[in-house]
Amino acid sequence: QVTLVESGGGLAQAGGSLRLSCAASERTFSSNAMAWFRQAPGKEREFVADISWNGGSKSYGSSVKGRFTISRNNAQNTVFLQMNSLKPEDTAVYYCNTNPPVVDYWGKGTLVTVSS
Repeated sequence: QVTLVESGGGLAQAGGSLRLSCAASERTFSSNAMAWFRQAPGKEREFVADISWNGGSKSYGSSVKGRFTISRNNAQNTVFLQMNSLKPEDTAVYYCNTNPPVVDYWGKGTLVTVSS
């Protein structure tokens, strides 16, 4: 059973930073493109950022471009999301998954709350 475990969320002030981590249970993820998604209260889940299997290609949602950075460490089977210049509208539960996402891989996510 493949599992993805997100961590690193918490409470931050506007303008602050947080670093999220996503640990995969299997080394096979090192050959997959990975992505971060988020879901704010009352809204649908949205794409945040993705990264190719070797880290050579990255893309970002328009609302986070220039503020967030996605990276990965395949030796540790981990994907990261560095979030800088946080805004209250970044408040959401953040999830990682393959890209395209697989329904069975959704984890519990990690909650990020940004206060103004």
